Amino acid sequence: MDYIKSGTKTFRHASLALFAGGFVTFSNLYTTQPLMPVFSKTFHISPTIASLTLSVSTAALAIFMLVAAAISDAIGRKRIMVISIFATSILAFLTSFSPNFITLLSLRTLLGAVLAGVPAIAMAYVGEEFDPKSLGQAMGLYISGNSIGGLFGRLATGVLTDLFNWHVALQFVGALSIAFSLYLWFALPKPQHFQPSRTSFSDIFKKLGGHLKQPGLFLLFTIGFLLMGSFVTMFNYIGYLLTEPPYNVSQTVIGFIFIVYLMGTWSSAWMGKVADRLGASPVIQRSLLLMLLGSLLTLVPNLYVKIIALAIFTFGFFGAHAVASGWVGDRAKINKAQASSLYLLFYYAGSSLVGAFGGFFWSGFGWIGVIILITLLILLGFLCTYYSNQYRQNSYASN
Repeated sequence: MDYIKSGTKTFRHASLALFAGGFVTFSNLYTTQPLMPVFSKTFHISPTIASLTLSVSTAALAIFMLVAAAISDAIGRKRIMVISIFATSILAFLTSFSPNFITLLSLRTLLGAVLAGVPAIAMAYVGEEFDPKSLGQAMGLYISGNSIGGLFGRLATGVLTDLFNWHVALQFVGALSIAFSLYLWFALPKPQHFQPSRTSFSDIFKKLGGHLKQPGLFLLFTIGFLLMGSFVTMFNYIGYLLTEPPYNVSQTVIGFIFIVYLMGTWSSAWMGKVADRLGASPVIQRSLLLMLLGSLLTLVPNLYVKIIALAIFTFGFFGAHAVASGWVGDRAKINKAQASSLYLLFYYAGSSLVGAFGGFFWSGFGWIGVIILITLLILLGFLCTYYSNQYRQNSYASN
């Protein structure tokens, strides 16, 4: 019944298994993002419709995370993660054989639903099974699996689509995911500290409703919605811009543009430390300023300036997201897990709703229309941050 400690063989296997879980989750969730221009040409659909390949997955993920967490309380963490990751990998492989867009969209919706069992459960597993002194290292490896998986999925599909076609690209990511799933199944230790408990859905919704009634927390959830909405909109449609004249870049180049995601690995940690000194609100506002600067710089015609602008925008996004999500845990005094789930629900809802809605701005007004939408979202983010901080200060004053 000992906890998993750093430096042991069990820790190494458990951490790498969780890394594999994070890798599979995010490599498959975002694998269609660089392929949207290809889908538009292949299936003769608009950018708005093509963006649904990502939006339906993130929407299903957001909804089913709440369900997966409740089910895992009854039947166990590892069992849900194993079922989820295998189902995701198999669906990802089958998606490559989609004969039409409706089939592709249906499989992507199912993929998002079954995918929910990993991100919803992994953090709970870490908190229950790892020694408190080893939690940071274990969680760091899991989060790195998220970011590296997301980057790899985009890069691999871009390169392999150029070399072969999008079918081969998705087959490769799916097959690799199956291999990673096998590793998680065998390497992840059986939970030793999990205690089954049955929670009714009415009880869950009561806890969620309690958080939604708090204005300060609700504004933080809205910040997550605005952040992810602007971020996904930027990267959903930048591919359309760059594959058109005068740039005419290849799918490989589109894939490699996502390397700017590595900025997030640095900014999330650095901005978190700054927030410890200055407070969450001013750091989120500074991060939003960076996002605004980066988005406006993408209007400069030069390709290299656009890439630098994307890096600035990405740096600001990950910094704001890291601090905002941490602020949720600080503001929620009880039922913190439900509060975090609500933040993620709003976060992925922003990806689904705004990411698809941005297609109307691209189709109607071009790139400047996309930037106008993103600018409006960022300005709303400033307002939400300011008023959320005001509610926090008023709460302290009343106490």
